[in-house]
Amino acid sequence: MNIIDATLRDTKTKGQLSNLREKGDVPAIVYGGKEENAKISITKKQVKILIEKENFSSDVITLKLNGKEYPVLPREITFDTVSDEPIHIDFLRIVTGSQINLDIPVKFINHDKSPGLKRGGVLNIVRRKVELNCPTENIPKEIIVDLNNLDIGSSIKISFVNLPENVKPTISDRDFVIATVAAPTVVKEPEKQAETNEDGEVTSEASADSASATGDEKEKGKDNPEGEKSKDGDKKEDQKTTSDKK
Repeated sequence: MNIIDATLRDTKTKGQLSNLREKGDVPAIVYGGKEENAKISITKKQVKILIEKENFSSDVITLKLNGKEYPVLPREITFDTVSDEPIHIDFLRIVTGSQINLDIPVKFINHDKSPGLKRGGVLNIVRRKVELNCPTENIPKEIIVDLNNLDIGSSIKISFVNLPENVKPTISDRDFVIATVAAPTVVKEPEKQAETNEDGEVTSEASADSASATGDEKEKGKDNPEGEKSKDGDKKEDQKTTSDKK
């Protein structure tokens, strides 16, 4: 369990809060249970370490305050809209015997032992987090999904997962899917594109057919090279005959 040193603060104005942040601290508040809300501050470095964790909002941490330790849950964090730096954080006291709804991250293990994934299948993740109703003294850090022996077409539902005692999904009316092992995606080959050689000539099949047709026309012309001359000759003979008649 993470232990974070906290300090009580007595800030009442925006100016005092700004001074606190300039010193590298982040104002926070602890609420919940029968005790009064406690205004505290923790270092920005400690806050950044917390928020880098995937299970940040479901990981119980211990606040060390005035020599005492308090188990708490990070519930809400506010960031500056310009610098994106954390400027405030809320912590919920853990009260023994109570229940809480939390989004718990899903972790998949044994990818290398899944026959479906070995054959090129794809792990299609439907839910990366699942909301669970948990006792405050038994909050899981993550939901473990074992992919061992799962083949293509397998559907991983919430009933497939072993949850801790008294931990239940908040969705209770159906056995919902967390992930599936899907068949490999078939990639369609692109259509053949026209290419050009070094001389800039088109070398696609279509252009080859066109060139072939042009060649056929030329061959037809070669079969009767005197064709046009014969027509001209006939015309001259007709003109000659007319002249003789005159």
